[in-house]
Formats: sequence, C-alpha cells, structure tokens
Amino acid sequence: MDYLQGFKRTGYCGNLTVADIGKTVGVCGWVQRRRNLGSLLFIDLRDRTGIVQLALDDTTASDVFEKANAVRSEYVLAVGGIVRERSSKNAELKTGDIEIEVTEVRILGKSETPPFEIIENCPTGETQRLKHRYLDLRRPDLQSNILLRNKVMKITRDYFYDEGFIELDTPILIRSTPEGARDFLVPSRLHKGTFYALPQSPQLYKQLSMVAGFDKYIQLARCFRDEDSRADRQPEFTQIDMEMSFVEVEDVIRVGEGYVKEVFKKAIDVDIQLPLPRLTFKEAMDNYGTDKPDTRFEMKLYDLSDIVKDCGFSVFSGCVADGGTVRGITAKNAVSALTRKEIDKLTELAKGSGAKGLAWIRLTDDGIASSFAKFMTEDEMSAILEKAGAETGDVVLIIADAKNKALSVLGQLRCEVARKLDIIPKDKFNLLWITEFPFFDWDEELGQFVAMHHPFTSPMDECLEYLETDKEKVRAKCYDLVLNGIELSSGSIRITNPDLQSRIFDLLGISKEDAYSKFGYLLDAFKYGAPPHGGMGIGLDRLIMQMVHAESLRDVIPYPKLKDATEAMTNCPAEVDKAQLDELGIAIIGNNE
Repeated sequence: MDYLQGFKRTGYCGNLTVADIGKTVGVCGWVQRRRNLGSLLFIDLRDRTGIVQLALDDTTASDVFEKANAVRSEYVLAVGGIVRERSSKNAELKTGDIEIEVTEVRILGKSETPPFEIIENCPTGETQRLKHRYLDLRRPDLQSNILLRNKVMKITRDYFYDEGFIELDTPILIRSTPEGARDFLVPSRLHKGTFYALPQSPQLYKQLSMVAGFDKYIQLARCFRDEDSRADRQPEFTQIDMEMSFVEVEDVIRVGEGYVKEVFKKAIDVDIQLPLPRLTFKEAMDNYGTDKPDTRFEMKLYDLSDIVKDCGFSVFSGCVADGGTVRGITAKNAVSALTRKEIDKLTELAKGSGAKGLAWIRLTDDGIASSFAKFMTEDEMSAILEKAGAETGDVVLIIADAKNKALSVLGQLRCEVARKLDIIPKDKFNLLWITEFPFFDWDEELGQFVAMHHPFTSPMDECLEYLETDKEKVRAKCYDLVLNGIELSSGSIRITNPDLQSRIFDLLGISKEDAYSKFGYLLDAFKYGAPPHGGMGIGLDRLIMQMVHAESLRDVIPYPKLKDATEAMTNCPAEVDKAQLDELGIAIIGNNE
C-alpha cells in the first residue's frame, strides 16, 4: 500500500478550473469510475467538492499507468499531475473543461464492490443505504445536503453573534419535565432507582439563563423526543434555540424575520421579503383548516352553514342544528383528475381522519354530478356553487361535522388534492407567522382544559379577565413560524409574575406540590428578580429539508434513525449485558412483543 509521505495535497478535485491549466497539483479522493480505452485510461476522481478527470496515455510512465489501471470503484487515491485543457469537454461537469495529466498515483485504500452504486438519486432501498450510511453519505446529493447544513449552521451563529447573542451550552442529562412528548430516560448508576431525561428542548434552562443575566441566549441544541417518527420528525434533532430578555412579541419576531431573510439569502440565494405575512390562529384555521398552512397555492376553505341550514339534505341541516358546521373547498380545473374513483379515495382519507363522510359536486361539460344534489333545490345548489366560486371543470368537496373536525379534515384534503393536481410550486418558499393561539386546549380524554403550549406561556394582557370565566376567549402571547406547510418554529413570551403563574397552575389543575416537584428550581429562581423574556426554537433539520426540497429529514441528517426509531448501521437500540443492568439496579420484565 502507498502512503502520503512526500505527497502534497494542493486542493480539492471539484475546485480546479481553467485558471489552473499548466499548474502541478496534488488531489485525493475516491474513484467514481475507470475507463480503459487501450492506450488511453481515464479515471473520475471524486471528493466532497466534485469530480475531476484523470488522464493517462502512452506518454505516461508505464509503472504509473499499470498502477492506475489496477484501481477499481471506491479505491482511495492520491494523484499528482499537471492540469491541462480537455479535448472533449463535459458541460455537465463543474470541471468539464479541464483534466489532470497524471504523473503520480498512490493507492491509499482498496475497496470491495459496494452494496450499491455511489450515485445521485440511488435507487437502492433506504434501509440498505442506511445500513451502510458511511457509503450513502459519499453520494454527491447527500454530501451537498450535509455541506449546506454546515453552511447554514455557520450563517446562524454569525447572525446571532452579530445581534449580540451569547452561545450557552445546556445539559443533556436533565430532570424529566412534562413538555408534550415522552422523555428518553437514562438510569443513574450512582443513585439507583432514579433517572435522568434527555432534553426535549432546553426550555427551562434558557429561561434560567435569562434570570442569570445573559439577556440574549443562542444555542444549536440537540433535542430528544420519544415519539413516533414521520417524514419531518426524528427522535433526535437539532434546534436553533434562542431567548431574549426585556422583550415583547414584536422584538422576537423582528429577530426571527431577520434571521430567515439572512439565512435564505446567504445559504441558497433566495430573497425573502419582509415583513412576513401574519395570520391569527383563527384566520389560519378558518381559511386553511390548519395552524401550519401551505400558502403556496389557493383553495381556501369557506363556510356553507348559512346556505344549507334549512336544506332538504339532513346530513347538512342536521349538522348545523346540532351546533356543527358545513365547510367546503373548490379544486379548480380538477374534474379530469378527481374522478369518482379518486373521490372515493379522498372519502376514505376523510373517514380515516375521523369525518363521517365526504360530500362532493363535479361540474362536467355534461352538467352537474353530485353525491347529494337530489336532496337540494335548484336555488340551494346555485347558492352553494356561487359561494364556492365553482365553474365547469371544477370539483367541490364538502365536510359536515363539528367545527374543529370539519376544519381539520378539509385542511388535510386541501393538501392531498393539491398534490394530486400537482399545483404546489416546488421552488417557492412561503413563510408566515401564526399568532394569537388559544391559551387553553380542550382535552377530550381528560375532559378538561390543558395548556396548548407549555405552562409558562404568557396569556395576552387583554385576556387575563377571562382566565377563570371563559377559557375559550383566552389567547396566548405565542407565535409560530410556518414554512410551506410545516411548523418551522414555535415560541412565546413567558410568565415571570409569580402570582399569574400560580393562577395558571391552578387553572391547569397543577397543585403547588406538583408544580414545585416538577419546576421548583425555576419557580425559586423567579423569586430573585426575573426579567420579562421570550424566545423561540427553529428546527434546523426542517429548515434544511425545505431548502433542498427533501422528502424526509433523513436526507439532511448525517446519521438518522429509520421510521421505527432504529439505526440500521449500528443496530441500535440493542440489548446490554446483564452485568450493566445489575450495576444500575434494573431488571427487564417481559419483552417488546
């Protein structure tokens, strides 16, 4: 095997240009492919910056030619030579105008045949690729994602440093506190029977940092949540976490908007116009059926309740009479795509989301086809179509149900229909704020109001009078940043008044004993001069996922977990030795079946 002694790497493969013609260079990398044309030998050498062509011919020293001819895919090479102009240029390659006339080849590492080809958009199944993630990460498209992630992290730090923020580390081993998802627990060896938790977020520590006098905190924080995975969720993720003292909602929003403008411009050269649009929670739900709307396309929801409250179709009139609502969406020019068969699929989707059914109208060239037209008068159908703004070629979809259910299901249908119609722009980044969230959320299982966010979120000042008398009227000093239909960030102004915090705990059914058991250290800290403060956490992984138009967070995290929260490469989670369990005082009872 050859080594690097005496060899000088002068740069990276993908950075060579016509300006380097005539220069002697040294590059290192992996063999992408080798082409032997008899007296001519070409090798594509790849590193994280790209590919450069190596050229050998009958003027090359015979020992160098023979050594180069022996290499195979994914061999690791160090190559010296002279940059020259290519006779046959490749416009699809960044270095397609030049090649290296090879004078030296060193084989630094040999490779067996990889289990899949190291190419962009590799067709091999994800599980197999993640089993060999170190090979998967060699693929140019994944490397590009990870390099962009690195770039965004630097831009993030630079922006917040320039804004006067201080980067503070918070512990990974913490006390378990309720934050909405299950904690990952870590047993203590020194204190048997007790457990640390991995942080779902640094929420309480960043608030303590405000009490400590660090008035602007920032951290690229590792967070952990033991919840089911999905395309935009992983059990461990990175959050751009920030907190500020002596601020109100507008101050936090200003910093957040400045950040997204800067990161999009510097990372991917996209101009974000400020100020960002804003919708209240109620406006978002009424228009889009979700508090994280995708506004890259239209198809807003509308209310048909007044039109159908006295109609002959009992599904509609009965729903309104029982206090429910009848809402619809109109899919423009969709009659060809939304056939009866496709509408049946949408009906199953609606039922799977808890709706009782899906009513519909298809406006074809032959007239109106509908699931309920026979129960309606001509005037009632005309009024529906007028409200829907429906014309020939359109499809109207209607849900009759309790308000929250109808809005939620239509919100899901809206996005599903948009995907079927392929009307969602792929190169558009629509950011907006959702504000004035309800402070309380009704929990059907518990039969009581719970905090929609964490219990330290401050109610809006004008809503304080309703805390005990009308919880549905209470709105929070809370704000979410939404990007293309995903929640990118969530934040709030925090409660620092002990009397108000005590009222909130009482209303949430948290006793003083429970409050001190769970949050005593924070409540004690607030006794010693807590400044007003607020902040937010921005999902770094979700941000990168949107920037590169990835289908899954797994495409932008170096070593992700599969959907079942396992890691295929290391086969974790895994059993541990009984001796380790004994040392921790833990016995395994039962199994995972």
